[in-house]
Amino acid sequence: MKRSDVLERAFAMPLTSPAYPPGPYRFVDREYMIITYRTDPEALRALVPEPLQLAEPLVRYEFIRMPDSTGFGDYCESGQVIPVTFEGRKGGYTHCMFLDDHPPIAGGRELWGFPKKLGKPTLKAESDTLVGTLDYGPVRVATGTMGYKHREADRAQVAAALAAPNFLLKIIPHVDGRPRICELVEFALEDVRLQGAWTGPGALALFPHALAPVAELPVLEVVSALHIKADLTLGLGKVVFDYLA
Repeated sequence: MKRSDVLERAFAMPLTSPAYPPGPYRFVDREYMIITYRTDPEALRALVPEPLQLAEPLVRYEFIRMPDSTGFGDYCESGQVIPVTFEGRKGGYTHCMFLDDHPPIAGGRELWGFPKKLGKPTLKAESDTLVGTLDYGPVRVATGTMGYKHREADRAQVAAALAAPNFLLKIIPHVDGRPRICELVEFALEDVRLQGAWTGPGALALFPHALAPVAELPVLEVVSALHIKADLTLGLGKVVFDYLA
């Protein structure tokens, strides 16, 4: 293979059979259960990287079902997003994510810097309850529940939240183990079509685990529970801060 052929074909690993196709990545019937809770502000300060600033001592715990996504297929994910500000703009910093599908794990880490690891999340309706779970191996680390479609949520507020910027810490090591890329990345959800949004009573239980430490941000008080269905495109990112510069 000629050097020019390598450069023409190379966009993801491995060269001859990439783990995911080129974007854009469109999601249809994407479903969220987001339980927002109050937590220990000191624990948050220890995790949010500068130059991001902590907005409130809150965490959004998300269970997301993605039955139809271009390139990534059918999968679920679960994790924690921390409300932050950057240069005066409100957004969310993705602290951790657990998925059950390799292509979005590889693509999410390589393209944007999503902090993705392999796990077993689920989101489904059980009679009158929306139930989300996360297992790491055979061990349960998170269970969230909310009343199924009790009340319609404010669609304008939900749309504004989906349009807010999102931030990631992208880390790619050099061959000698030192960081070759260490950047703060911003991305946005694009072409969002909100199908519906509902609220209701919610509960969240987190359990300690050495390699899935979601319980290090303890649940002190559940603030809200939100159920969303939407179609959207996951926009590619831009670097807003380079830690190695």
